[in-house]
Amino acid sequence: MDGVNNFQPPTIKGSQHQSQEDDETASTLILEWQYLFGLRGNWASHWTEIAQRIFPMESWLFQNFSQLNQMGDKRNFEVYDSTGVVALQRFGAILDSLLTPRDQFWHQLRASDDDINKDRAVKLWFENTTKKLFHYRYAPNANFASQNQGQYLSLGAYGTGLNFIDDFAGRKGIRYKHVHLGECYLQENHQGLIDSVCRHFMLTARQAYIWFGDSCPENITSIMNRFPERQFFFLHWVKPRLDQDPERKDYKGMPFVSYYVSIEGRKLCWPKGGYKEGGYRTFPYAVSRYFQAPNETYGRSPAMDILPALKTLNEQKKTMLKQGHRVTDPVLLAANDGIIDGFSLLPGAINAGGISEDGRLLVQPLPTGNVQAGKELMDDERNLINDTFLISLFQVLTENPEMTATEVLERTREKGILLAPTIGRQQSEYLGPMIDRELDILSRQGLIDPMPGLLKEAKGEYKIIYDSPISRTMKAEWAAGAQRTVEALMAVANATGDNSYLDYIDFDKAAPEMAEIFGTPQAWIRSAKDVMKIKVMRAKQQQVEQAIQAAPAAAAMVKAHVASGGKLAPQKQNQGNPGAMNQ
Repeated sequence: MDGVNNFQPPTIKGSQHQSQEDDETASTLILEWQYLFGLRGNWASHWTEIAQRIFPMESWLFQNFSQLNQMGDKRNFEVYDSTGVVALQRFGAILDSLLTPRDQFWHQLRASDDDINKDRAVKLWFENTTKKLFHYRYAPNANFASQNQGQYLSLGAYGTGLNFIDDFAGRKGIRYKHVHLGECYLQENHQGLIDSVCRHFMLTARQAYIWFGDSCPENITSIMNRFPERQFFFLHWVKPRLDQDPERKDYKGMPFVSYYVSIEGRKLCWPKGGYKEGGYRTFPYAVSRYFQAPNETYGRSPAMDILPALKTLNEQKKTMLKQGHRVTDPVLLAANDGIIDGFSLLPGAINAGGISEDGRLLVQPLPTGNVQAGKELMDDERNLINDTFLISLFQVLTENPEMTATEVLERTREKGILLAPTIGRQQSEYLGPMIDRELDILSRQGLIDPMPGLLKEAKGEYKIIYDSPISRTMKAEWAAGAQRTVEALMAVANATGDNSYLDYIDFDKAAPEMAEIFGTPQAWIRSAKDVMKIKVMRAKQQQVEQAIQAAPAAAAMVKAHVASGGKLAPQKQNQGNPGAMNQ
C-alpha cells in the first residue's frame, strides 16, 4: 500500500474560532480574487488556445481547475505539426544558456559606489557573497534549474512567468517553485511593478491539515478520516501592507502582508506555529513579462505573435497528410463498362480488362495537387516560427563553419543588438528582484558574513553586474569596433611605414576585456602580474640579442685599434679640440 492509503490522521478537535473581523477579511480577499478572475477572461481564452498548439500538457490549466479528473488524459488533439512544440522547448534552452548558464557564474555583485569597490575587504566580501548565492541557488534541494526552465517556457508560450522563492522548510537554504500562470492573478503598482499576487491552488484534505492544522475549516477537518484525498481550493494573497510599522520587528513591520484563505468555509488559515496574518520583508515572487502592451498587466509572448502561423501550419499539415495519402495510395479511376469487377491491388495480382485491346489504360490514378508546393508553404511558416523563438539566430554559426573570425564577430554583434531589449527586461524584471530576495533569505538565516565597515557605512548598497553569455554578446560591439580600428590603423602603418599609429590603442586594457567578451575561460588567461613578468623577460632578451648583434662590430674596432699601434687613442682624446687633428 502507498503512503496515501497508510496515512492515519490525528484526532480532530475542530477548527479554531474565527472572529467577525477575520470573516470579513476572508470574504474580502475572495471577492478580490473573483474580480481579478473576471478581468482575466480574455487572457485565459488566449492562453488556452496557445497551449493547445505548443504546450498541450498545460492546455486545461486556465479553466479554473473545473475538470479535476483530467489528469493523465490526452491533450494534443490540436497538434498536427510539432514545429511549435519543439521550438518552445528550444526557446527555453536558449534563454537558459544565454541568461543563467549552469556551468558558470552569470552575475557578480559590486558596491554601488565605485570608490568603495577599490577596498580589498569590500571586494572580498562581494566575491564571497556571490559564491554563496550560487552555492545555495544550485544546491540539489533548491530545485532552481528545473523551476527556472519552467519560467522561460512560460515566457515563450504566455508572455508571463512567476517563480516563488522562499526559505527551505525545515533547514537552511532557498527553495524555488515555478508557479503556473493559470493559478496566479497579478496587480501592478503605480510604477508598473508587480506588487500583488493572488495564487488560486488546490490541496487535499490531508495536505491542508498537515500544513494548516486546526486552523482548517470544520468541513475539511471533519472528513479527514474518511476522504483524506478529497481536493479543496485555497488562496494565497501577497500584497503591500498598508499599515506597516517600520519600528516593529514582527510581521506588522514587514512591507508585504501574506494571507491564506480557504474558499471552502471562507476562512483564514495559517501554517502550524504561525499567525493568521504573515508577512515578507521582500516580495517572494519573481515575475517577468516578455513584452508588455500599454495598460496591460500580463505580458505578451512570442507565441502570441505567431499564433496565426501556428494555426496555418497545423491546417497545412492536415491537408498535406490527406494529400500524401492520396499520392502514396491513390484514388483509381476506371472505365464504366464493368470490365474490372473484382479489381485487386495485391502485389503481383493480374487484373484482366485493365487495358483496352489497343493498350490504352482503363484504370488510372486520380490526379493530385503539387505536394512540393505544399511543403514550401509549410517551410515558410516553420521559418517564421523558428525566427520568432530565436532558433534561427543560433543556427548561423553552425551552418556556416567556414566563416572568418571577423564574420563571426559581426554575427555575434548582430545577435546582441537583436536580443538586447528582450534580455535586458529579464535581467531587470526577473533576475534582479530574484537576487534581492535570495540575499534577504540568506542574510536572515545568518548565511551571509557581516559587512565590512566601509560597506556598512554606505548602507550596503550594491549593484548587479551580469556576466552571462548574452551580456558578453551585447558587448561584442566594443570588440568589433576595436578590431575594425586596429585593422584601419595597421593599413595606415603599412602604407606609411610608421607603426606609431598603433600606439593609440591600449592593448593592455583591450586584450583582457576582449577575452572576457568572447567568453575565454579565466584559467586560460594570464594575470596582469604574469604578463608584466613576460614583458620584463622579453626586454632583457632583446637587450642580450642587441649586444650579440653589436659584438662583431665592437670586435672589429678593437682589432683595428690594436693593429694601428694605439694611434687611434690620441684621436679620441682630442675629440673636443677640432684643431688637434690637423697638428
